[in-house]
Amino acid sequence: MSGPLIESTSHLTSFVASLDFPLDDFQVQGCEAVERGQGVLVAAPTGAGKTIVGEFAVHMALATGRKAFYTTPIKALSNQKYHDLVAVHGVDKVGLLTGDSSVNGEAPVVVMTTEVLRNMVYAGSATLRGLGFVVMDEVHYLADRFRGAVWEEVIIHLPESVQVISLSATVSNAEEFGDWLAEVRGNHAVVVSEHRPVPLWQHMLVGNSMFDLFVEGTSEPDADGASARVSPDLVQAIRGAEQQRADGWVRGSTRDKGRGPERPRDRGRSGGSGGSANSRDHGGGRGRGGTVSVSSGPTARADRGFTRGARPGGGATRAEVIAQLDRDGLLPAITFIFSRMGCEGAVGQLLSSDTRLIPQREGEQIRRHVEERMGSLAEEDLGILGYYDFVEALSRGFACHHAGMLPLFREIVEELFTAGRIRAVFATETLALGINMPARTVVLEKLVKFNGETHADITPAEYTQLTGRAGRRGIDIEGHAVVQWSRGLDPLAVGGLASTRTYPLRSSFKPTYNMAVNLVAQVGRQVARDILETSFAQFQADRAVVGLATKVRRNDEALEGYAESMHCHLGDFREYADLRRAIADAEKDGVRKRSAGRKAEAAVSLENLRMGDIIKVPAGRRSGWAVVVQTARTGKGAPSGPGVVTEDRQFRRLTLVDVPVPVSAAASIVVPKNFNPKSPKSRRDLATTMRIAVPHDPPPMRAKEVAQDAAQENDRIAYLRAELKAHPCHQCPEREDHARWAERWHRLKRETSGLKRKVEGRTNSVARTFDRICVLLTQLGYLEGDVVTERGERLRRLYTERDLLAAECLRHDVWKRLDAPGLAACVSTLVHEPRHEQADPSPRMPNDEVAAAITEMQRRWSELDDLEGDHGLEVTAVPDGGMAWMVHRWASGERLDAVLRGQEMAAGDFVRRCKQIVDLLGQIADAAPDTELRRTARKAIDGVRRGVVAADRLN
Repeated sequence: MSGPLIESTSHLTSFVASLDFPLDDFQVQGCEAVERGQGVLVAAPTGAGKTIVGEFAVHMALATGRKAFYTTPIKALSNQKYHDLVAVHGVDKVGLLTGDSSVNGEAPVVVMTTEVLRNMVYAGSATLRGLGFVVMDEVHYLADRFRGAVWEEVIIHLPESVQVISLSATVSNAEEFGDWLAEVRGNHAVVVSEHRPVPLWQHMLVGNSMFDLFVEGTSEPDADGASARVSPDLVQAIRGAEQQRADGWVRGSTRDKGRGPERPRDRGRSGGSGGSANSRDHGGGRGRGGTVSVSSGPTARADRGFTRGARPGGGATRAEVIAQLDRDGLLPAITFIFSRMGCEGAVGQLLSSDTRLIPQREGEQIRRHVEERMGSLAEEDLGILGYYDFVEALSRGFACHHAGMLPLFREIVEELFTAGRIRAVFATETLALGINMPARTVVLEKLVKFNGETHADITPAEYTQLTGRAGRRGIDIEGHAVVQWSRGLDPLAVGGLASTRTYPLRSSFKPTYNMAVNLVAQVGRQVARDILETSFAQFQADRAVVGLATKVRRNDEALEGYAESMHCHLGDFREYADLRRAIADAEKDGVRKRSAGRKAEAAVSLENLRMGDIIKVPAGRRSGWAVVVQTARTGKGAPSGPGVVTEDRQFRRLTLVDVPVPVSAAASIVVPKNFNPKSPKSRRDLATTMRIAVPHDPPPMRAKEVAQDAAQENDRIAYLRAELKAHPCHQCPEREDHARWAERWHRLKRETSGLKRKVEGRTNSVARTFDRICVLLTQLGYLEGDVVTERGERLRRLYTERDLLAAECLRHDVWKRLDAPGLAACVSTLVHEPRHEQADPSPRMPNDEVAAAITEMQRRWSELDDLEGDHGLEVTAVPDGGMAWMVHRWASGERLDAVLRGQEMAAGDFVRRCKQIVDLLGQIADAAPDTELRRTARKAIDGVRRGVVAADRLN
């Protein structure tokens, strides 16, 4: 099929001639905008081919003698794009800059992570000279609450002469984002495409049967969701499955029932047969045709029932699901499991079931390839890295992929899956971000994931991002998304996720200390303030203010009408309505005060608990017996509740949600002096001791006392009632009609007052935060008016999330007397963030010097925390020493197995944190005022960046 007509313009024509496929309309529009000298935002679904526009910008840069920077959010994507561009333009013209790799950094085309470009802009790097184009891949990442602000910083601060090409997944407010880009960058085009070039079919797997999610003809719902009608066959099958479980039927006894008339495998699918490992597809070009030759007909799967090892909640085992996908020609597949342990467990299940998805000869070739890639790793480290299971699974055609893996392992998985050499990957959602790993099918085991704070349903945007992996362009003519049904999963909710097309891009931008000193140094405080008011965050806030202000005006008009309707000829009815409301409020306040008193008693009871006290937790997921191993801490920024070990051997911190009523110790035991809450064995032993010591009956709850001021409350209410009866309006025959209008007036008045507060809060909100930051920095001596002091210059070079705390440590010589391993250990506290509730309240320290330095860091943090609270600023996270002992041992030259033995940290997490430590040590080496500390920081870098930490650096 021929593509859209392209006028014979020199650069675009030559670019298209170099491709072996025609461009789509949206690709042509984006490229034409770039050639006209415009910036452009291209928003299109995953796999639609929007990177073509970015690649054309690279082509333009080389053709016109300018530079192009191609930025990505993550190192893996940077590495992948670097190799792609090298394959087209040659190794001499393409460079790579990431946190730990620097390859040909002065090349005309450089791929880099977005943070690297931000740092260049603030430092005024000479590398920026001659820059003509910046491609910002995955620009929708600016919504990320932790790193998203970097994208806005770059867009705002790049020179006006630079054309910015922003590539985004489909978002519902692309026009709004484009309007902001045009306001900040000037001449800017917006190109939006919602068409998936590869159709996506949605399915649900119920037991051993796969059903279409939507009725025939609605593989992709309309933009308004109007045609997204859930298949009645699916609904009926789920009802039948639920009824079977309710009746206690043996699973699999009715495998031949409930089969929908249309099965996904009956539709045409590109290349590839199902079946054995010896019949894999090797198809190539875009949109290749063909259908899969597999057993067909409604009864084809009747004898394939899953009869063993069912997943909790119902459904097939992972090995059975993969086997079924293989039979039906739906591999390669990515199965998203929102758990690292789940991903590892899935690989273990396939190994246990002797699954093989590729020929044995190819498996041996993969094994040799992996062994070559592992040459840089010490043989003694392989066991703790899980290498042997890893390579065995790869040799059978499957693997897992998650952030806890060694980065080198993840890169090998990405490389092999992209090349089509392995057929199944079990991954966490981190895989969905940009990396080009094509799959014919995506399987979602659950629609709930941990978002960093709690387990929550995935959003429509996340669902679209995950399922967008299926049916990648140039590989399949259609893709398949499969959701596994389990008890409680509503097919209508799944249909809503799949059909929703409203997921707006929201800014996460906020000023930081480093940003403030860099801006003041470059343009002065007032101009910096004006620049920050151009952020997308303020742009969205201002647009929202326009809508809010309009609503306020309408409400004010409505209030006048309500006031007229509640007018009473006998007196001031608003005054009478206030009396009625005062009575209602006084009655509610009495109840509220009694409840507040009970809550205060509960809080006091928690503070009074001592080490070894055994209590009965009355509510929440943690209900049951628990023993106190850490008393409550009331210091600012610290957790308020006591730390306990529960009956199920978990360490938790109690809150008033768990203990809404006062508690007291039912018994007490001795907690060992060297007790480590992070040690599973220590928790298990203590829980056993607790169970022996607990009484048979729980302690009686303290009776709630009647509030002593109840009589005074009753007297006040009686007085108000008397005032009410004496009011002239009390005798009005239309009193209740007036009262209804008065209640409406009151509710609308309260809503309007809230809207006005929102308007006041949102106007100039980013600039006001900047002002407060500047006041604090002035107080600490980092700024003097429009002048950045020597301290401020050091802060300019520190880009960590705890930037000001790091600068304060330099200012007070906290690290001056440390050796290299000790410095690395202390710096780890500025980057380590424990997963979920794995924080160690009493982390092990390597020596007294490090312990003293970390104690001093915590004291500096406490002072900073107080200042931030006084200035109404978001507080800096407390330094966490949870990996100080490990980092010290690693930087001292210990083997990896010795460092990680007995620790809960995964090897991949350790390596990733070490890379962050190396990055921050490099910043400290640049910023430190002391020559000896700079030398120590560089030694620490050498000590940390070795072995597995250095293994995946690009050569």
